[in-house]
Amino acid sequence: MNTKLKKQRIGGNQLLLYITMALFVVMYLVGCILYSGKGFTHLQTFLNLFITNAGLVCVACGLTVVMLTGGIDISVGSLVALDCMLLAYGTSTLGIPAVVMLGICLVFGILFGLWQGFLVGYLGIQPFIVTMAGLYFCRGLTACICSDQLSIDDPVLSALANIKITLPFGGYVNNKGKQMLPFLRVTVLVAIVVLVAIFLLLKYTKFGRSLYAVGGSEQSAKMMGLNTRRTKLLAYTLSSTLCSIGGILYALNTMQASVQQAKGFEMDAIASSVIGGTLLTGGVGNVVGTLFGVMINGTISTIIKTNGKLLSSWANIATAALLCFFIILQAVFAALKEKNK
Repeated sequence: MNTKLKKQRIGGNQLLLYITMALFVVMYLVGCILYSGKGFTHLQTFLNLFITNAGLVCVACGLTVVMLTGGIDISVGSLVALDCMLLAYGTSTLGIPAVVMLGICLVFGILFGLWQGFLVGYLGIQPFIVTMAGLYFCRGLTACICSDQLSIDDPVLSALANIKITLPFGGYVNNKGKQMLPFLRVTVLVAIVVLVAIFLLLKYTKFGRSLYAVGGSEQSAKMMGLNTRRTKLLAYTLSSTLCSIGGILYALNTMQASVQQAKGFEMDAIASSVIGGTLLTGGVGNVVGTLFGVMINGTISTIIKTNGKLLSSWANIATAALLCFFIILQAVFAALKEKNK
């Protein structure tokens, strides 16, 4: 019996993760082979995947937490744009210290998540409707603060954005004969800390087990004595908090703010989670797979940019194709699981 259960587990949930990991490795190797002469094989090109997508990693981790409960949050892109605008307008126009504005962004994320979690968990409103309202609210509030594009020129934020963590290996000599050492940004370290923290939370805490239980079967979770309402409330609160952290990292990467910023960011986060093996119906997923989902999206964009002849729209097409592929895989594994019961 134990052998049968183990086979089912490996054949379903873990196999999705293995497929995602293998796909990333294959895609990156293909990029290295095709564009070895354009610097694709440099270590810095690989590290740029983390630098560019540090904010997306945090947001996608938050989406994974919500999707484990069987929910969804499409407001995250607008919240990221609002965080950028708060930082830009607060520090540059109002002259508020950067530390205070960072705190305001985090507090707003927590309160915003509490409100959405209350509507979903305690009032039983559909997550899509609640978070769609949140999407319009945050995007509208961003426009109310300032409709122009602003630059983030605060010295503290600029210093944080420009910190380089140089690695003593993996360098190369450029065309001018200068030794170029690979580096990371402080945003990457924050994203890694967030990733590890959420991984440990999901794997080793009661709250993490509750998320899986609610997503697997909310009725069964209630019969087990779990407070499903509170679990959903905390899930959406954590998601928006991580989104605000991701918004700060996104702002440090772009150093600008506008009403149109981060449009479609929520779809990138959802796609990364699904490609990483998180089921849309809930109960299955982990942030390790989500990380690889983010890296796959980043690799697609990097390949297209390195090619130089393809439109950036091809990245969306490729992501859509992968998303459909993994949704079909999820459906197949779900059907096999029902058949084996």
